[in-house]
Amino acid sequence: MNHDFSELEGILARYPKAPASLVMLLQDIQEAYNYLPCEALQQVADELKVPHSQVFSVATFYKVFSLTPKGRTIVRVCKGTACHVRGAQLITDECERLLGLRPGETADDLEFTLEVVNCVGACAMAPVVVVGEKYHGAVKPNRVRKVLGVKRC
Repeated sequence: MNHDFSELEGILARYPKAPASLVMLLQDIQEAYNYLPCEALQQVADELKVPHSQVFSVATFYKVFSLTPKGRTIVRVCKGTACHVRGAQLITDECERLLGLRPGETADDLEFTLEVVNCVGACAMAPVVVVGEKYHGAVKPNRVRKVLGVKRC
């Protein structure tokens, strides 16, 4: 995937060229590109003068980071106990059908990524779907289309 790395140069310029800047740099790169491009990780290693293996180790250790492209909108279906007993599997099935994605997949157009997560910490609202940063509670299969804001099947 070809990227315009001009934004990366600005991100690198905001931080001291020290190993202590690594996690903050990776957070900003993830935010800018919706994942951590390999080329960016190599450039970070070179700039901070740390081994490439150290940068990749940090990038793969924290779950918040992704080495594969994510969609502009991440849909997270909670499968925690409260959500599970209140129909999370039916919600997941409907999300799969409407988005044409299985959990862990990203649409070819990079519009959506579908994830199934263990808990979103909103058990009283179960079952919960998080679309981007917005929490939707008491979701029923017939409301999934509206929650996702999709028109396609």
